[in-house]
Formats: sequence, C-alpha cells, structure tokens
Amino acid sequence: QVQLVESGGGLVQPGGSLRLSCAASGSILSINAMGWYRQAPGKERELVATVSSGESTNYADSVKGRFAISRDNAKNTVYLQMNSLKPEDTAVYFCNAKIVATRSFWYPEVWGQGTLVTVSS
Repeated sequence: QVQLVESGGGLVQPGGSLRLSCAASGSILSINAMGWYRQAPGKERELVATVSSGESTNYADSVKGRFAISRDNAKNTVYLQMNSLKPEDTAVYFCNAKIVATRSFWYPEVWGQGTLVTVSS
C-alpha cells in the first residue's frame, strides 16, 4: 500500500517562509507526477503546483514567483518552498502523486492526509 506523509506545516507571519515535504512509501518503483493542492475553509481544493517525473513544473497564478516545487526521485519525496506568504495562503495543503507503480500494483492517484498552513500575525 502506498502512503504519502506530509510535514512542515505550521503558523507563520505574513511575509515569512515555510517548506513542506511529502514522502511516499510502499515498495515504489516509479511515480509520474507529484504535486501540492490546498483547500481553504469554505472553498474547494485547488492546485498549487505540480512537478513531472522529468521535473517540468506548473504553478497556480496566485503562487508564481513565491512558491517553488521540487522533487527527489531517489527518496520519492516532493517539496514545496513557500516564500512571501500571505494570509490568503492559509489552507490545508495536500500532497498528491499520480500513476504510482509498486512491485505488486499500480495506483492512478494517491493523496496525503494534509498539513495545515496558517499565515497570520
């Protein structure tokens, strides 16, 4: 069974920085795309950033120039460096992995449990 475990969330003041990590486990052979999504209170889940297996990246317009996504394929880990944080970045951030192949099975999509990021003074 594949699991994604996020870490790095917390409380930060406006203008501050946080780095989220998400590690995938479970006899993984390969992962296609990995990414981060977020869901603010009362709102739908939205894409923040994705990175392909070839390390091509895609960002939501609202975070371009402030956030940076990266991955370490050897560790099956994806990171999200968040700078110049704003109160409107407050949300639960979810890690996502698409087309995950293991020794016994493949998964079209896997989600983490989420980590809360609060931007407030």
